[in-house]
Amino acid sequence: MTNHSEPDDTESMPNEAIDLATLERDEYGFPGPLRDKLVEAILEERKTRTTSLLAEYQHDHEPLPQVGKLAMVIDSDDRPVCVTRLMEVTVCKISDITDEHARGEGEGYDDVAGWRKAHEQFWESDEFREELGDKNFKVNDDTEVVCEHFNVVKRL
Repeated sequence: MTNHSEPDDTESMPNEAIDLATLERDEYGFPGPLRDKLVEAILEERKTRTTSLLAEYQHDHEPLPQVGKLAMVIDSDDRPVCVTRLMEVTVCKISDITDEHARGEGEGYDDVAGWRKAHEQFWESDEFREELGDKNFKVNDDTEVVCEHFNVVKRL
C-alpha cells in the first residue's frame, strides 16, 4: 500500500485565493443519476472519499493525483459546483479497502462488501470498459485502486 501524507494546511481557502480557471475538473461517474447522487453527497459532505482504478491512470497516461491538489467538481449539466482539496492518496489492492473508506464514499455502504459489489458493477459495465479501452476488464482481489480523501473548500 502506498500512502501519501496529508498536507498541513487543512483550512478552507478564502474565495480570492482560488483561481477557478486553473483548476482541473473532477467528474464523478458518468453524467446522469449516478453523478447527480455523488455530487449531492459531496455537497452535503457525506462523500469525502473516492476510488478509481490505477488502470485508468495508466490507460490515460496520467500521473496520480497529488496531495493538496484543488479540483472543481462538475455536475451532470457540466456546471462547476464546488472546489475540493485532496487530503490523502493511497494506492492499494481492492482487497485492502477498509470499511472506513467504504463508508466515506457517502453512498450508504455499511461495509466494504456492499461498496465492492457496487464498484465492481460500475467498473465492469460496458460503458466503463469502453472508456478504459478493455472490453473484457474484470475486477479481482489484486486489482489496484487509487483511494482519495478530500474536503470541500468552496461551494460555487
